[in-house]
Amino acid sequence: MRLIPPTLLVGALLLSSPVVAQDGAQDRVQREFCADRPGQGTPACVLDQGRWQVELGLFDASRQSDDNASTRAWDAGDLLVRYGLTGLTELQMGLTSWNHQTVTDRASGAREVSKGVGDLTLALRHSLANPDGSGLSVAVQGFVTAPTGARDIRADGFEGGVILPVSLPLDADWSLSLSPQVGWVSDADGEGRHAAYTMVAGLGRDIGQWNLGAELWISRDDDPAQPTTQSTFDLTAAWSPPALPDAQLDFGVNLGLNHDSPDVALGIGVAKRF
Repeated sequence: MRLIPPTLLVGALLLSSPVVAQDGAQDRVQREFCADRPGQGTPACVLDQGRWQVELGLFDASRQSDDNASTRAWDAGDLLVRYGLTGLTELQMGLTSWNHQTVTDRASGAREVSKGVGDLTLALRHSLANPDGSGLSVAVQGFVTAPTGARDIRADGFEGGVILPVSLPLDADWSLSLSPQVGWVSDADGEGRHAAYTMVAGLGRDIGQWNLGAELWISRDDDPAQPTTQSTFDLTAAWSPPALPDAQLDFGVNLGLNHDSPDVALGIGVAKRF
């Protein structure tokens, strides 16, 4: 599979002109720009009807070590495409263009490498209150992931779940967000399915053209063979240039809080509304 160079994608996202009506007039006033990136939480905002938004992770990397093995992973081209079906509902499609993971046995030094295209995820987000993200904003999002990725990357069958994103402005600058999630994922041995539960709680603050955030992410996986609980403390930053209010450049770092979690993960990406 031939990948599009990230530099070309960045240029297309950040320099594209805004949507204009067919009669040449500027499109009607839109909701404030709101991206899923960065961070692991899910926003409650929904795109205006007929608007597109493209969000791209240019590069993400993580490292995890324990007594038995060391894992290094990186992704390129983590793509999310969003489309406003109505003023209350949007459709999403997500796909990671390239994944690469290396697991090294600490005793023998043997390495196992997995790489390839990731799985395809389809989602539908519906607003229950304040789709523009103002005030108390609540939505429900259902998603399903199809095992379309490379052999060593894809899940063992279809997976899915439901998210209930909630956001609340605390004052003119600060905001609180919650993203409880229940998922149905594949067993490690590939023979069945089990439940997984995730909660993300975050605080965000606007400072000029920047939005800075901190999150606590906790995920419980009830795999029959070996249940695990992961948790991370995440820091995020997103910058929207004054000349491009419908675009952002973002950064994030996740710090593992227990042995089941990656020691550290970091990423950089962009987003653009059309």
